[in-house]
Amino acid sequence: MSAMTPPEPGATPPAPPVPLASLLAREELGLRLRAGSPEVSLHWVHTSEMADPYPYLLGGELLMTAGVQLTDPARYVERVVEAGAAALGFGVTPVYDTVPPALVEACAARGLPLIEVPPQTPFTAVARALWRLMAEARLHELRRVSEAQQSLATAAARPAPVPAVLGALASRLGGRAVLFGPDGTESAAAGRAIPPEAGRALAGLAAVLGPRPGGPASASGEGGGLRLAAYALGGGEGLTLGVAAERRAPSDHTIAGVAVVLLSLLTAPHRAADVTARDTALVRLLLGASPAEAVQLLGPGPWTVVHASGGDGTPFAAAALAAGLGTPLLDPGRAGGAEGAPAQPGAGTAAVGRPRPVRLLLPASSAVTAQPGWTLGVSAPAEADGLAAADAEAARALRRAEATRTPLVRHRAAGFAGLVDPDEAAAYARTLLAPLSPALADTLRTWLSLHGSWDRTAVAMDIHRNTVRQRIARAATLLDRDLDDPDVRMELWFALSSA
Repeated sequence: MSAMTPPEPGATPPAPPVPLASLLAREELGLRLRAGSPEVSLHWVHTSEMADPYPYLLGGELLMTAGVQLTDPARYVERVVEAGAAALGFGVTPVYDTVPPALVEACAARGLPLIEVPPQTPFTAVARALWRLMAEARLHELRRVSEAQQSLATAAARPAPVPAVLGALASRLGGRAVLFGPDGTESAAAGRAIPPEAGRALAGLAAVLGPRPGGPASASGEGGGLRLAAYALGGGEGLTLGVAAERRAPSDHTIAGVAVVLLSLLTAPHRAADVTARDTALVRLLLGASPAEAVQLLGPGPWTVVHASGGDGTPFAAAALAAGLGTPLLDPGRAGGAEGAPAQPGAGTAAVGRPRPVRLLLPASSAVTAQPGWTLGVSAPAEADGLAAADAEAARALRRAEATRTPLVRHRAAGFAGLVDPDEAAAYARTLLAPLSPALADTLRTWLSLHGSWDRTAVAMDIHRNTVRQRIARAATLLDRDLDDPDVRMELWFALSSA
């Protein structure tokens, strides 16, 4: 029998791997390392009592077994190693009183870490401990990225922004940051000095990228005992950012991506005064300013807000999307913000569902078209002081686009709802919807917008269809309404749109 311990792929956000040593340090588990190194990284846990677990392994997991069908330890370990498992956990009793010596020898010979799980420690306790460690690691990485983004945005607002951004990046990564010109020479640098060998290797990586259209956006390697990475800047000028550090943390790539976006804005050639002002407004917004505070820099508008999901999850893909739409104004999904700032959809709840969408700001005169690999939600044109409402419109349009699997959905005008006084409509909506929690109201809104489809609502909200059914049934009970009645649905939709 084989049972997967982790949830289904996509049910939880990606989490940084956890060193086996961290799991061994949990004294309440009583785990004991019998072979191999404790420095391997664990990505998840899998429990299997199959004689050959190979078909059920994804690689990187801690495989747990009690040895129910362990007949040939050497062959068993060979198959586990071939599958790419990170470590093997063996539970003593009820099958074995001790870890079989042949299994210890086989693991030592193949370099597979082997841990002994004592009788009083259930496999589920080991799995739960690993998930908690992963959650802690993820929280640490999110805080690190958030603090780095704030630091980089602050540096970009200084009088000499390019050296300041390089300095902030080098400090955050604990190494050196170099800006290479199109000819491969250093145009600016900051941070620790690195060995000449590492410097030559870093320049070589930058040369690999070059100014070729459609070329790779990044490259990585090692040199002089350091971890190296190079990133092509946008703008078509052939500039490249190189970074060198002793270690590479999971969030380093994201932090470097934020620097790439800012440096691309700061080094773009022949910048008109209005474009420079818009970029300054972006920095202000990244620092937490509200749209009202940025009105003088943005101009009255009108503007269009775009929410986008897709890409490969990196700031480089987001920057390419911004370039495709013709705007440098980019917010690659920061959580929260100052009071009055555009609200991030699902803030506070999306952290356990899916990546937050990319947000872009364009003049309303810009043509927003579908972009390969992306799903877009587009707001109605809005003045600068109406960006918060436009942001909410774009968020709703994106949810509808995702649910209907449509590349681009635009916000629709209010229609008949526009004939009713907004204040009166909002007051009535608050009274009608008062029994509903925010989660129930959001589910009802999405369900109604998708014509009562359980499956499409589940996709749009990234929840199980049974959860949708339970929430809608609960909402019907609290409202004391028949949700199969089209008149009731119309009234509720109007209320939800006015709230």
